[in-house]
Amino acid sequence: MTGSWFPQWQKKSAISENGVIAPDETLPFGQTMVLGLQHAVAMFGATVLMPLLMGLDPNLAILVSGIGTLLFFVVTGGRVPSYLGSSAAFVGVIIAVTGFNGQGLNPQLGLALGGVIACGLLYSLIGAIVMKVGTGWIERLMPPVVTGAVVMAIGLNLAPIAVHSVAASSFDSWVAVMTVLCIGLVAVFTRGLVQRLLILVGLIIACGLYALLTNGFGLGKPVDFSLVAAAPWFGVPHTTAPQFDWQAIVMIAPVAVILVAENLGHLKAVAGMTGRNLDPWMGRAFVGDGLATMISGAIGGSGVTTYAENIGVMAVTKVYSTLAFVAAAVIALVLGFSPKFGALIHTIPGPVIGGASIVVFGLIAVAGARIWVQNQVDFNQNGNLIMVATTLVLGAGDFALKIGSFTLGGIGTATFGAILLHALLRKRGMMLEKARNAL
Repeated sequence: MTGSWFPQWQKKSAISENGVIAPDETLPFGQTMVLGLQHAVAMFGATVLMPLLMGLDPNLAILVSGIGTLLFFVVTGGRVPSYLGSSAAFVGVIIAVTGFNGQGLNPQLGLALGGVIACGLLYSLIGAIVMKVGTGWIERLMPPVVTGAVVMAIGLNLAPIAVHSVAASSFDSWVAVMTVLCIGLVAVFTRGLVQRLLILVGLIIACGLYALLTNGFGLGKPVDFSLVAAAPWFGVPHTTAPQFDWQAIVMIAPVAVILVAENLGHLKAVAGMTGRNLDPWMGRAFVGDGLATMISGAIGGSGVTTYAENIGVMAVTKVYSTLAFVAAAVIALVLGFSPKFGALIHTIPGPVIGGASIVVFGLIAVAGARIWVQNQVDFNQNGNLIMVATTLVLGAGDFALKIGSFTLGGIGTATFGAILLHALLRKRGMMLEKARNAL
């Protein structure tokens, strides 16, 4: 580490011959703002969709993503190129805690916000420990086989919610199928930035087709743009005060496990792309993300995490300048203070959101399998096999444990079960291996 908190960014008039702009380099102001806009667009799809699934104000979600990214920039000393946006890991637990039905704003959101703050606090404490002792203990406690199982369990736990949200009528179900097809076609038949924005672009196409079917042919509830016309261009987003309930806290706080694993993987990926060793900043990155999550929860937003979408943008552009993320954060702040922007988001039809949910929740589940594949998890080991099998059924079946008046839901039992089972079976396996070696 160097003596100064922030690096001295070297100004480049254009991208260098090797096509790379390093984290401590910067392009002219205009180019930096354009790159920032691209990063803002990249995070837009998930950062807007996740709040809608949880019943949050999307304007507030965009606003806190900008605030969180700026805070992350300051805490990491401007040395880690990352954008913070709404985390999908919170969707299941917030829906489980609040009983949200998927339409409008979540009336019980305050109940979950205390848990979001607790999660951010736990995440920050983990970051403080990492700053002292490094990341080795995390990799032992939560190896890829555990994190993959927990991530997949969350996706499977959400599956019934997505399906039930579009089961009100046959028309809604077919609109959901149409939305899935739109997103799938964008994912397969487009390239570049459009393909990276497959959820957003697919939603736009599906909304257009829905409007044609309803407003044009009268087949369902028409799209109403009157709220967009009435909304002002600038205003303060809707905030919600947190409530602190122990049952909600115990259900939501363990999401920190997922955020740690996610952030760890993202930073390793960025380190590989930039050729920079980011391990000295790992603890700061966890603390920055944790503090941003606490601030978000304190005013009515979801927890945040580093975004793979923006890592993808860096991989394409080869521009890793951390100042580009400052520009993206400023753009997010401007959008967050526009009620007209929020009203436009709320015109997205419920069945279209439901169809997108099917894809997103499925992608969460597949992300768990991807962790196993990338890390070559060995399922010939009985310990891994039993732990994963148990975790997936606990999550998918929403297995709950009651302790007095307290109930630990399926995601909580899956998370704690994965960690405890792995530790127990791993220890037992090591003892047996030592015994065999002694013989």
